[in-house]
Amino acid sequence: MTTKKALITGLTGQDGSYLAELLIEKGYQVFGLVRRSSTSNLERITHLYGDIQIVSGDLLDQSSLMDVVSECQPDEIYNLASQSYVPLSWTQPALTAEYTALGVSRLLESIRRCKPDARFYQASSSEVFGQPDESPQTERTAFRPRNPYGVAKAYAHWMTVNYRQKYNLYNCCGITYTHESPRRGTEFVFRKITHAVAQIKLGLANELKLGNLDARRDWCYAKDAVYAMWLMLQQEQPDDYLIASGETYSVKELVECAFECVGLNWQDYVSVDPAFYRADESVQLVGCIDKIKNGIGWQPQYSFSQLVELMVDYDLKKLSS
Repeated sequence: MTTKKALITGLTGQDGSYLAELLIEKGYQVFGLVRRSSTSNLERITHLYGDIQIVSGDLLDQSSLMDVVSECQPDEIYNLASQSYVPLSWTQPALTAEYTALGVSRLLESIRRCKPDARFYQASSSEVFGQPDESPQTERTAFRPRNPYGVAKAYAHWMTVNYRQKYNLYNCCGITYTHESPRRGTEFVFRKITHAVAQIKLGLANELKLGNLDARRDWCYAKDAVYAMWLMLQQEQPDDYLIASGETYSVKELVECAFECVGLNWQDYVSVDPAFYRADESVQLVGCIDKIKNGIGWQPQYSFSQLVELMVDYDLKKLSS
């Protein structure tokens, strides 16, 4: 049987590293697209050296993408690369659009010209819903993005759908909600909390400042999410799906659970700082997973409490080593 080949953009990110591990386990030959001048943190993929092939390319450069697709001839392409930190999209809106929106156009055109039989996965985001007019959201919920990142993701989503319809390409969009892991940056609230809890437990810190404790999120484990991405490309027909837990928890519930993992009272250490409030905290983003559950048999394997415990344990071990 011929070995399948996969190309991953955003290899050095949380999702890219977990997806690479999954594909290697399944016997794929894995290529990872990395910008030649990139200063990205390679820590997430150092353990994969020898099992993956790094190729140089840039979502800003059409010719480099065509070269990579032509040379690698991948059976599957996963586009996970983007400027994904929402607050930064307000200070760098044009750059966010170039990578997150127009970069997808360049990649789609490269596939159309150089490997039209490749199966393509585009990482969409729940940020496309912005201020949704229904909750939970489904695949039919109208897009109403409220930040440059969401706008760019909406463009990328619809370009992926349009290339599927116009050129009969096997293109799928996974509208992912917030997904976490020990490989998540500490600028994101979930990892910020678990990391701080571990520091406090070990005597390395004595306070955790947060914003709105009543804000709610739909959180799932990144490993569960990347399995859904792979599963989507194994179906007979391409389609778009929400990737979510289908449940929401408040930041306060996350804090309580994390401190319980280390046997401490969260109220002794947590303070609220209005500087960390987001303008859209009232928005209720939660995904209905009926379509992906019934259609391709996916649902999260890790519960909220299991994910919290996993990440607190990781941070305790890392800070103790």
